[in-house]
Amino acid sequence: MDDEVLLCGYSHHTRYFYMANQIEELGGYLLRLQTEGACTVKIQGEEIAVEAGDLIMLEPGTTYEVWGGQTQGEAISSSDFYLFCRGSWIQEWWMRTKKLNIIRINPDESILSLWRQLSQEKCQATSGERELMSYLLRALCIQIGRALRETGGSSSRPYVASRMKRYVERHAFSTFRVEDVAKYVGLSVSRAVHFFKECYGKTMIGYALDIRLSEAADRMKYTAMPIEQIALACGFGNYTHFYKTFKRKYGIPPAQYRKRETVETRLL
Repeated sequence: MDDEVLLCGYSHHTRYFYMANQIEELGGYLLRLQTEGACTVKIQGEEIAVEAGDLIMLEPGTTYEVWGGQTQGEAISSSDFYLFCRGSWIQEWWMRTKKLNIIRINPDESILSLWRQLSQEKCQATSGERELMSYLLRALCIQIGRALRETGGSSSRPYVASRMKRYVERHAFSTFRVEDVAKYVGLSVSRAVHFFKECYGKTMIGYALDIRLSEAADRMKYTAMPIEQIALACGFGNYTHFYKTFKRKYGIPPAQYRKRETVETRLL
């Protein structure tokens, strides 16, 4: 057996912490399960909030950073199991199904107990116990694979849908492509488009447009910003596009909407 456990253990942080580039340095696969609290990771330059139940799965060569808190000395609570490993069996297991960088699972005691035992064996391992560690490693990976299937495979439906929705919300006021959203969650463009429409009843672009229009309506109602500036600030490339889109949704032009809403606000 050529399976090798490079690092394995449990971490509990009560103060700000920061780590980076361990995957590249160790040249193995990373599995990291957030068990309590929260932290932030940056994978290939993309910043993602991580909560309890989130499993990070990264292959060699992936750039990776993880931190908890925002400032040195800040009190936090973050716990996780981590595992760096390599070998031909691990590589074959990894390639069986497409692995997302991060996915929500239900980590039952079968996973946690195997991770604890593997961590203990790594701490006290001798050369004669390497075979046991290999079996524990394989058992852990198989249990993780089962958890992935039980939550919808390598692309858990509720979690992936939520990630797509959050991506659109974060980028609603800037230019983004459907291809960017699909790549973010590890789906093909056609599947991502169908999946989003199935879950939320509208397209990603349509959802982003609703966010832009809602924000524009609020700014017209509660601020004195010129309408042309509001249109640009809310992600519309030009006023003509904004005018037509706004009138189609609200039934009246933007200026008339502002006048009506301002009058109604004063009467309250």
